[in-house]
Amino acid sequence: MDEKKIEFLKRKSQSDRSTSIEDCENINWTTLSQWVQCICVVTFDLNLGQALEYVYPPEFKPTDQEITNICYLAFPDSNSGCMGDTKFHVRLRTAPADGNISKRLLKCQEYNNECPPTLKADQSHYWGFVYFRQKRDLNLPRGYFQKSFIIITRLPFFNLFFELLNYLAPKYFNTGKGVLEEACVQINSNWPSLRVGASLNLPLFENLYQVVIPKASSRKATTQSESLESFKVERVHVFNPTHIKVIASVNELDLFHSLGFIVDHMYTLWELVLTAEPMVVIGTSPADCSHMVQTLVAIIAPLEYCAEARPYFTIHDSEFKEFTRDRGKIPPPLILGVTNPFFVKLLKDWPHLLRLVDNQVSLQKQQQLTSKNVLNSNSVTSIGIPGPLKTYNSNQTAAGSNGGESWIPGLYTKYKPFLKKDKSLIKKVMLGLKTKRPEHVQTALLRRHLLELTQSFMIPLERYMASLMPLQKDISPFKSAPNTNAFKLDDFLATLELSGPQLTSTLKGDWKGLYRRFYTSPNFRGWYDSRYKELQLTLQDLQLQALSEANLEQWARDKQEVEIIDMILKLKQKLNLYNDKLANETSSLCAKHHTHSSTTTRDQIRAQIECMKELLPQDLKNIVNI
Repeated sequence: MDEKKIEFLKRKSQSDRSTSIEDCENINWTTLSQWVQCICVVTFDLNLGQALEYVYPPEFKPTDQEITNICYLAFPDSNSGCMGDTKFHVRLRTAPADGNISKRLLKCQEYNNECPPTLKADQSHYWGFVYFRQKRDLNLPRGYFQKSFIIITRLPFFNLFFELLNYLAPKYFNTGKGVLEEACVQINSNWPSLRVGASLNLPLFENLYQVVIPKASSRKATTQSESLESFKVERVHVFNPTHIKVIASVNELDLFHSLGFIVDHMYTLWELVLTAEPMVVIGTSPADCSHMVQTLVAIIAPLEYCAEARPYFTIHDSEFKEFTRDRGKIPPPLILGVTNPFFVKLLKDWPHLLRLVDNQVSLQKQQQLTSKNVLNSNSVTSIGIPGPLKTYNSNQTAAGSNGGESWIPGLYTKYKPFLKKDKSLIKKVMLGLKTKRPEHVQTALLRRHLLELTQSFMIPLERYMASLMPLQKDISPFKSAPNTNAFKLDDFLATLELSGPQLTSTLKGDWKGLYRRFYTSPNFRGWYDSRYKELQLTLQDLQLQALSEANLEQWARDKQEVEIIDMILKLKQKLNLYNDKLANETSSLCAKHHTHSSTTTRDQIRAQIECMKELLPQDLKNIVNI
């Protein structure tokens, strides 16, 4: 680390830890912007309601519309009485990018090309990690202190940012806005650039957070021992941290925390999320809602969820009308997490509603409810007695007539799953409840099972997609690269008898019906577009490689000068595209082998261009050299 930066931070730590905007107005926030967009403080104003009190860095201040959404999402939208501290996360749509934002997004795109789909920086949305504090204060006009500390970022690094939130927010409430400013300066000065495949040391005040962002092709991240080795190497660059936190995964949530009470219907939820069915998650706490929505999105990993998901949503959101207006009673593909009881009546026509256990219910009572429901459940459509959505079950009772407050937690739906659930897995999880198996062990059990289930579903699709690649003999150095063959659903379904998911999954049922439903979902379109792009790039590479190895001198013997010039121009165009690609590859530390291969191909193309030039008279050589 630069000695001037070390001295600067030492002076800062000995002061009141405040950094004036004037002192930092000339800072280039290149590194900070890769990790964090800004940090905001939202307070309650008697005249304005929820209002932005402070944002840092000021040049990264969100737009007016984004600020409005941030302010409303920063406070619980219910009368649940969230006293004390409440932590949750939100997602909001961003405004169109200007020039400066576009440059930062370009850096995000380089990272996105290498990371797994679930870890991509969101180009069109912000993630907000909220720390809301509410406490009695008779000195204030309303008798309450209400304020939120929010980290705004494009990265879905839930575990990392909640760690930062748990440390920075209480520190801010105790000492003031100087904490925000110094945190941003330290991140910008001391953190490495965002990259995959390496152990990254992230120092902040007296803490050191250590993370590994796996590569897209990597089946598992760097082990903890490997991370510690990396830490030993880089420790000299850190200010003697007193607390070292190794974050095993930047994004994997505790699945059992949310799925524990509804594990009997986990397979139905998996199908609903896989096919991007519209779903409302309603609870009394934004923390519970946001965690459940993110858990639902995670249960189809490693497949990317490509529909809309809002971990926490309020009636004041700018997309409120877009998401809730009458669309001929066909809701959009969307998962909404809400706490305001108004949504129960408003979204009564939505086909799937998940009612959460109230945050006031103790864990022991929740587990007793789970065990009882699993033992007595004869229906896949709900747990317990149905609530106020009368269309969900013909055996409706009077329960829930008071607006949903007496709803029994569970899944309310008419959906009939295509697959039969694995009762042995459910019994194993329930046994874990009785024997008080640790929650992280239960989560590991569920995560592995769901991962294998999703992989079993996707392997036939991946295999069929690979078969759409044109044959090697169809790739000619003297013709444009061929296109990938079209995906035909019936042809794909015909392959399932011999190479379907039944080869790797024990689940029985109508797999073909599930594939047909998946085929019409945004998740299929997102997966297909990504794979199609990859195949097209592969074809371009193969065609370019064939061109670099072709005997162009022999090809040119019977060609006119204009055809040779045309070939030279095409080679130059491809060389420019290849140089751009090579620049992206060399910006990554995890593409050394492929970069070497690309460099060889580039050099061969340059040699081909020079060979073609030698076949032209001097006057034409001068023209093509321009």
